Amino acid sequence: MNAFGESQSIRRFEDVRFLTGHGRYMDDVAPAGALHAFFLRSPVAHAEITALDIAAAREAPGVHMVLTAEDLEAAGVRLGLKAYPIKQPDGSNGALPLRPALAKGRLRCVGEPVAVVVAETLAQARDAAELIELGFEEIAPHLEVAPGGPAVHPAEAPDNVAYRWEIGDAAATDAAFAAAAHRVALRVAHNRIICNAMEPRGAFAEWTDGRLHLCFGGQGVWEPKAQLSAAFGLDPERVRVTTPDVGGGFGMKAMVYPEYIAVAAAARAAGRPVRWMSERTEAMLSDNAGRDLISEAELAFDADYRITGYRVRITSNLGAYNSQFGQNIQAGASARVLTGVYDIPVAHAAVTGIYTNTVQVDAYRGAGRPEAIYTLERTMDHAARQFGISPAELRRRSYIAPDKLPYRTVSGELYDTGAFARVLTRAEAEADVAGFAARKADAAARGRLRGLGLCSYIEAILGSPTEGATVEFDADGTVSLHVGTQSNGQGHETVFAQFLSDRTGIPVEAVRIVQGDSDRIARGGGTGGSRSVTVQGVATLAAVRKIIETFTPFLAEALEVPAEAVSFEDGTFRAKGTNRTLTVLEAADLARAQGRTDLLRQSVEETLPGRSYPNGTHVAEVEIDPETGVVEVVRYTVTDDFGNLIHPMLAEGQVHGGIAQGLGQALCEFGAFDETGQQLTASFMDYAMPRADDLPQIRFTTAPVPSTANPLGMKGCGEAGTVGALAAIGNAVQDALWEEGVRQVDMPFTPVRVWGWLQKARG
Repeated sequence: MNAFGESQSIRRFEDVRFLTGHGRYMDDVAPAGALHAFFLRSPVAHAEITALDIAAAREAPGVHMVLTAEDLEAAGVRLGLKAYPIKQPDGSNGALPLRPALAKGRLRCVGEPVAVVVAETLAQARDAAELIELGFEEIAPHLEVAPGGPAVHPAEAPDNVAYRWEIGDAAATDAAFAAAAHRVALRVAHNRIICNAMEPRGAFAEWTDGRLHLCFGGQGVWEPKAQLSAAFGLDPERVRVTTPDVGGGFGMKAMVYPEYIAVAAAARAAGRPVRWMSERTEAMLSDNAGRDLISEAELAFDADYRITGYRVRITSNLGAYNSQFGQNIQAGASARVLTGVYDIPVAHAAVTGIYTNTVQVDAYRGAGRPEAIYTLERTMDHAARQFGISPAELRRRSYIAPDKLPYRTVSGELYDTGAFARVLTRAEAEADVAGFAARKADAAARGRLRGLGLCSYIEAILGSPTEGATVEFDADGTVSLHVGTQSNGQGHETVFAQFLSDRTGIPVEAVRIVQGDSDRIARGGGTGGSRSVTVQGVATLAAVRKIIETFTPFLAEALEVPAEAVSFEDGTFRAKGTNRTLTVLEAADLARAQGRTDLLRQSVEETLPGRSYPNGTHVAEVEIDPETGVVEVVRYTVTDDFGNLIHPMLAEGQVHGGIAQGLGQALCEFGAFDETGQQLTASFMDYAMPRADDLPQIRFTTAPVPSTANPLGMKGCGEAGTVGALAAIGNAVQDALWEEGVRQVDMPFTPVRVWGWLQKARG
């Protein structure tokens, strides 16, 4: 892509320390001598607190304190966590009930933090928590994702409706359906997912001279900084938030959680650092869950089977409280890709968010886009079967044609580039769709059912379009690149260093990435919405331009040539008419020697002019053993349009990881509750995660059309694998079962469910 080898897959730098045990995660960075925190959590889904006796716990060996909501308020801590409400059709905000850092008055889900015990050791804190006497009067829980039932928040949402939201033209869509030659409808369920990052959540807090430092494993430091400032009534400059290495985030770690406020309050009260690390079952009970919604979708077609209208009604589970972005996920975020890659003239979506007595629901890899694409693409396949048309042909009839791009969708998104039919054709060839019939016949001879599923997906890059970058030339000859994003294991240290090296000629091994420190980086958008490499790359490119612009007049004076005689190419400053050349590092050394320290730190902030829209086609093949119901994904092919790639291997790795998470949701993952609101899947004995042998070899190819929405021509890739995987696998399972008379399948496609559908269909 340029002279320095961009688009080459160099080895990841961070892997050396990760694989040799030198990563610095939350449990590695807590200060020596820090006290340990342990949280007493609600044992029931819904109850009024009648007593909370902590006297015995406070007197237990090693215990320094036990804090409740009352204690936090007495210390001047603001209890409520911030959430961003959605705007309803009447102009009002969605409901905003208090979500306290520690339960106040009522328990609203199993796992809600009630009190925090702080002791010298974790064992002492855990033992003391068992001495707390929590009295409560149980209330019937509301668990159905529907209005009505026992009120989770009687004052703010007596009918348990958190918000209602709409987009599109309802009247025009109704008219399109009335005039349609063909119509289909499908009810689509999206199972609840528990994120299960490899490293659970954790944090430590310490106070020095009235200044708070919180270190936590997350996806960005600025939102926690703002919320902690508000919670403790501190000026922002008196709050520092840092993040070490992070063992996976996937959206779940992007938010502020109650524990962070409680740990900070405990550290202030104790006068010593306080640390907390979630245990696995604790995480399953308290981390934000994902998905959990029902979609009622309808498509209208003309006589030639082209889509003329789309409408969908979504009922979304928010859990017991609004998580930070919870109200937006199945509304605004989902609507970004409401109509997918299709030329749909009119559409309407209506979303209802419901409070239930379960742990809160928020962003999980894809954050609304996988749900929207799954609903649309499952309905497209359903239509193809109803009409007797191949799924690929039905899609081709309604794709947005290249000559219609840029294309404004009914939800207001501006798709700038894409070649959707070409991508599908490439994916069909790579997947050998033509040979599927023979593979299906072979499977039948072995007593297996084989199915093929397609998904044509598109996703919209989310998060802030603005990002900053600072390049600092250090005295030891290295360069520090300060970034506003936060690696959660994706390889940012490699890709950002490679990008700066490619653009400047600075040796890649001389570049140090600085991230996750609100003191060292003034602003940043964090990691989420597949934004990191695109927005950070654009900001870094702007920083490179500034380096060239500011160094040029300095070098002209130093070399005694006119400014217009100084040029920069191939990583070198050159003075026309002389044989003088300087690398960027040599130029920095010269500036330092002449006292021009102002040149040694260059900071910029850049805003993308528009979103990018990664898209592609996934093709999955499954085999089902009808005697056991076991589903095996035996072939998987994906052709993606990610625009220009900086590091193809990292992009492919992101796709593999996304597909694995999509396969997990499709085949085995399911967060379940009993009738009392107790979670039935709060350990790996009960919650099934995909294993390596559940995945086939994944064939990955690209058919890029560079984006025009950023100067690099890039399209994000972090969530694309999950966005496409759900429907590809779901459609393959439905295809395998269709001839057996099974007309409706919903995730997860577990053996017992698949076997049950087959038995029912066979009478």
